[in-house]
Amino acid sequence: MSNASSAELPKIVDPYRLAEQNSVLEGDIPISALSRFRDAVLGFEEDAVCRVKLSFYMDGERRRIVSGELEAPVRLECQRCMGSMDSVLVSRFVLGLVTSDEQAQRLPKDLEPFLTDDFSADLWSMAEDELLLVLPPYPLHDRNECPAKEDLEAYEPGSSSALPEEKSGDNPFSVLAGLKKTKH
Repeated sequence: MSNASSAELPKIVDPYRLAEQNSVLEGDIPISALSRFRDAVLGFEEDAVCRVKLSFYMDGERRRIVSGELEAPVRLECQRCMGSMDSVLVSRFVLGLVTSDEQAQRLPKDLEPFLTDDFSADLWSMAEDELLLVLPPYPLHDRNECPAKEDLEAYEPGSSSALPEEKSGDNPFSVLAGLKKTKH
């Protein structure tokens, strides 16, 4: 997607009319307006936006479809060092527009349902759902960029400081062996 400045994506649209007209919508959504997503990430720039491009169309079976892509720059918490890391979340998706669970069950397996009202759909909520789906379960810095790199290398096989050295000499279980030989 381009880095050019874009207008705000409309929040509520008639997706069925857009599909019948083969429409394409592009725009931005302020990340600060996506409360569920905002709470799921460590942070983001104050003016950060999710860039969205949506294509509405009808397939050969006359199903109404929306395909899209979105990008959102955020800060996540690295699960290795617990530090902040910048990331750009990217999602590409294809959804079938439906107004009921019955319609959703009739969609082919390659289409995820997007439940809408008869004449309106909340595009911001749809984008937020897609962002939540692409959040990594265990975000990690690139291994060479992680502040915990030295700690990781200390525990790798073949490393000179692999593990703290054990004392040579007495085996802690030798006392047990002595007890076994003693008769009471």
